[in-house]
Amino acid sequence: MRVCGRIVAETLQLIGREIRPGVTTKQLERLAVRYIREQGAVAAFKGYHGYPGYICTSIDAEVVHGIPSDRRVLQEGEIVGIDIGVRLDGYFGDGAYTFAVGKVSPEKQRLMEVTAEALRLGIQQARVGNYLSDIGHAIQSYVESQGMGVVRQLVGHGIGRELHEAPEVPNYGEPHKGPLLQAGMCIAIEPMVTLGSYDVEVLSDGWTVVTCDRLPSAHYEHTIAITAAGPRILTQA
Repeated sequence: MRVCGRIVAETLQLIGREIRPGVTTKQLERLAVRYIREQGAVAAFKGYHGYPGYICTSIDAEVVHGIPSDRRVLQEGEIVGIDIGVRLDGYFGDGAYTFAVGKVSPEKQRLMEVTAEALRLGIQQARVGNYLSDIGHAIQSYVESQGMGVVRQLVGHGIGRELHEAPEVPNYGEPHKGPLLQAGMCIAIEPMVTLGSYDVEVLSDGWTVVTCDRLPSAHYEHTIAITAAGPRILTQA
């Protein structure tokens, strides 16, 4: 899983260097697929429950599951969330990062910073002896203190020999609820934060999740191993 996570992180870094106005989301996907294959791994999202893309590329009000397309051209001032899953030797890694396209507004920049910090705070709670809900409570408390919304309909998840395993890992909730965290568990923590309401809907393509008020959203994700020495981020280059 460390190897899977490293490939995810390196692919995100590679894509990040190519994000600029005028690039299509399909170009980013091709770049990701080529690099993942060069590492001897497989892009895990293709065909998963019928998903048509190899990665997810979600722009501005698109929260997650945006489908790469040659018709989606990145524009100055947008933000784009890139979500990547990798399979290798029967194990999975999953990670996401939101990138600025050129210069973005102060509101979008702050949205990205708050979401990244929410992920960091959630990871801090992924410790032996804590409860699963302590992760989501830390995320929700911080995000809402910053005047932003936390998406409820989509959650993080366990990960290992399957891309999505139990337990679900919400980004909200009361503390000290649910199962106790134990050494050896691997989970994907992925706050999805909005500038407005946390209500979302799915577009007619059957996949792309957008904010109902069409205000921007950001998404960050790490695959985490819970160890006796504390949380270990596996999706690092």
